[in-house]
Amino acid sequence: MAQLDATAGLSAAVARRPNRVLPALILLATTIGSASAMRTVFSPVQEVAAAELHFSDFQMSLLQGLAISIPIGLLAIPVGRMTDRGNRSLLLFCLAMLWTVGTALTVFATEFWHIFAARMLAGIGAFSSLTVAISLTADLSSPATRGRSLMVLSLGNMIGGAAAFAFGGSLLGFYAQTTPLVEGLTPWRNVLLVFAGASLILSLLLLLLREPPRQEISETSPALSVALRELWERRGLLAPLFLGQVTVVMADAAASIWAAPVLERHYNLEPDQFGGWMGLVILGSGVIGALVGGFAADFGHKSKIKGGILIGAVVAAALSIPGALFPLMPTATGFAWLLLLLLTCGAITGLVTAAAIAVLVPNEIRGVCLGAFIVIGAIIGFGVAPTLVTIIADAVGGEDALRTGLAICGAATSTAAAIGFTAALIRAR
Repeated sequence: MAQLDATAGLSAAVARRPNRVLPALILLATTIGSASAMRTVFSPVQEVAAAELHFSDFQMSLLQGLAISIPIGLLAIPVGRMTDRGNRSLLLFCLAMLWTVGTALTVFATEFWHIFAARMLAGIGAFSSLTVAISLTADLSSPATRGRSLMVLSLGNMIGGAAAFAFGGSLLGFYAQTTPLVEGLTPWRNVLLVFAGASLILSLLLLLLREPPRQEISETSPALSVALRELWERRGLLAPLFLGQVTVVMADAAASIWAAPVLERHYNLEPDQFGGWMGLVILGSGVIGALVGGFAADFGHKSKIKGGILIGAVVAAALSIPGALFPLMPTATGFAWLLLLLLTCGAITGLVTAAAIAVLVPNEIRGVCLGAFIVIGAIIGFGVAPTLVTIIADAVGGEDALRTGLAICGAATSTAAAIGFTAALIRAR
């Protein structure tokens, strides 16, 4: 009881210190933005890179999907354990250096497996950092404000992805007409070099971050086998929640990876033509999704409905089904509006899911739970979805049917997400 009282006092103290908490939240959001940018920047340049390296769509899907999912699948749970037990600030700095090095190595790689290994390094840091950042954010805020605090992280994530498209596309056009930063580097490699340099500077800022005290500790962090058993005991809630969030990741991953090639092949646009408005679409979806998701999570949590924290995810997943049809729009304008709808719904469900875990799962096993979500999301969402699009496209018409494969994959996974979140809401009651 004394420990619970102390935790309550700590939560109140956190709530009274917004001026000290906000800079830390902004730094975490900036870090997640950097991770998102390093993960996404390969998308606007992938058509040019594929042409230079003579890579097929299938090979590009492996670089964008499997290369990221393999290391995440192997390391997300260990990172989750380190999040629960170790110094999270130092851990986040180490992960940031990994994605920076991975992006830099991509600049100079020439063979498929060299680029594959470099993308693996970028993926380890970029995805594993979410577990650490969410855990830090949960302890920097009170339970009643976690939805809004996680909203700041979500904004950082979306701003990073938007910057990758906006600046990546613009820089690609710029370096196609001017002297490269390093003699002999082609334009797309110069783009990645600029992003790697910016990431290095932002990563060093993490040395200013201090470890916050942990809230809601009912006991010492249990052994991994005990933590996994406790998660298994919550499978009635977590299994459908996994289904909902993982299928959302599949739809969003497929969209973010293949949107640029679809625009180039079927709408005859170049990266410097669509990079700016694609960045606005990603940024707009992040801002709207974060605001709606954060307030929806807090409102649902305060409502009299048991499991009400998940209502926003159910509604957003249902709305994402028509949004998944964006590749089939006759004009680029229609493409942009439906893509905005899809990504906004994905931002809402992601934030609501993170808030639900932060509220419904005890602190001492929260890192493992988030790590498990990231493992499954990476393996299925990023490991399967990009390649699944190419398989569907080949089945219905080859590389010319890429837009059809993308639409079918997105609509199917969005439907599964709506079913999963609805089941999770029912179980949470």
